[in-house]
Amino acid sequence: MAVSSRRPVGIDELLERVREGLDRVEATEAYEAAQSGEALLVDIRYAALRERDGLIPGALVVERNELEWRLDPQGSHRSPEATSHDLRVVVICNEGYASSLAAVSLQQLGLHRATDLVGGFQAWKAAGFPVTVQ
Repeated sequence: MAVSSRRPVGIDELLERVREGLDRVEATEAYEAAQSGEALLVDIRYAALRERDGLIPGALVVERNELEWRLDPQGSHRSPEATSHDLRVVVICNEGYASSLAAVSLQQLGLHRATDLVGGFQAWKAAGFPVTVQ
């Protein structure tokens, strides 16, 4: 096994790097894009957070470990919503950290319009946008 001569990258630096390639959206833009049908909101929070805080009406819920399989338009396990590589996807996690990494992963699959919500679900909720309690 070859030893890499590159310096290890910490998560904070990695997050900063990946965000440079994202056109991240604020809660208002995400809400308006979803309402107009211009974007698919994808909630990747784990079940306990969804149960505790509620859901965004109309958002597709996909556990993070299934995200790429469910949103790859060419994938055999794709969701019906995964219609094309031109789909605008806004990934939502709890506070807007894991969603950045997830959005970049989707971009690597060819979903070039994938991005994430700055501040995540908590920013959505703080902005007063709809939330349904389970």
